[in-house]
Amino acid sequence: MSIIIYLVNLIFTLLIFAIIARAILSWFPQDPYNPNPLIVWLHRITDPILEPIHRLIPPIGAIDISPIIALIGLQILQAIVDTLLRSMVR
Repeated sequence: MSIIIYLVNLIFTLLIFAIIARAILSWFPQDPYNPNPLIVWLHRITDPILEPIHRLIPPIGAIDISPIIALIGLQILQAIVDTLLRSMVR
């Protein structure tokens, strides 16, 4: 069971890093005619998490707080899932 807990925490951690990477890369100009495959992949991974937040709280000018909200939500969800899985082991 500990391998399952480890894998679940790893998935949450990778999602958190993907959102951070997407937020940092959004500060740099992108070529719309020749997109970077890494950036396309990051968008595919993070869009299901960030798009619902975008619909609820649209960006204000150039400021997008959806990554911050997603990071907080993922960390809370990770703590809940980790606690539930660890309680099942006992």
